[in-house]
Amino acid sequence: MLKIEGLTKYYGKTLGVKDLSLELKKGEVFGFIGPNGAGKSTTIRSIMNLINKNAGKVYIDGEEFTKKNYKLKEKIGYLPSEIHLYEDMKVKELFNLHAKFYKKDTLKRRRELVKLLNVRENIKISKLSLGNKKKVAMVLALMHDPELLILDEPTSGLDPVVQHTFYMLVADLKKRGTTILYSSHILPEIERLCDRVGIIKDGALINVEKIKDLKSKNLSYVSVYSKSIIDIANELELNEYMVDQNMLRFKVTGNYDNLIKVISKYKIDKILIEEANLEELFLHYYE
Repeated sequence: MLKIEGLTKYYGKTLGVKDLSLELKKGEVFGFIGPNGAGKSTTIRSIMNLINKNAGKVYIDGEEFTKKNYKLKEKIGYLPSEIHLYEDMKVKELFNLHAKFYKKDTLKRRRELVKLLNVRENIKISKLSLGNKKKVAMVLALMHDPELLILDEPTSGLDPVVQHTFYMLVADLKKRGTTILYSSHILPEIERLCDRVGIIKDGALINVEKIKDLKSKNLSYVSVYSKSIIDIANELELNEYMVDQNMLRFKVTGNYDNLIKVISKYKIDKILIEEANLEELFLHYYE
């Protein structure tokens, strides 16, 4: 549904993204993760033709997406990270204006979303809180039932109740077959909602994997409680570890054969082996 080929964007001499290629299948929710400044928003704004690319092409449903391709724009819903709306309009006036951009009837879906998100339509946008403006932007992004939905930090500014409603909404969209690019730095969201994840670092896509495959990577955290933790650390030749009184904590990748051989030589009070969660795996890639 979405294909990016060799996307490159510089801001003067500063790199935004370089030679980024990515393909999203129809109906999947794809998580796009990385810290601030890694290139997530640059990639999304380039996809949307909101900024000019230095190189690369974007295809929507097999057709190249350019600024002049209005037909493809009808297939896309976009929720930016920063919300800017017409402050002097009422919410319903903005919805009515937005509906005129589409040939299809958007009223039924709009009413469903307004009810679900508890949006007040008779209030001026200037009087809305950030969270309520975000809900208005959600309706704008979804009222035309897009085939491709691009979300950039969608839950920032939302209270926990609305966040939960939004997660339910994303799950429903997935059932409907909507393809979703979900950019976020909140890793539990990605783990909860996405099928695959792409990790971006310094403007480059460094890894793309299914969530279940990424979580099955043989990375674990081991905590050993013993009076001999310094000897254990030295014999294991650990480069990075944490010591807290009689507790030694470190990462293990690969098999546990050498670990078991070493610790079996010492008196161990307790040992705890924990599978790395998505956040720990993400940090592992950024070291």
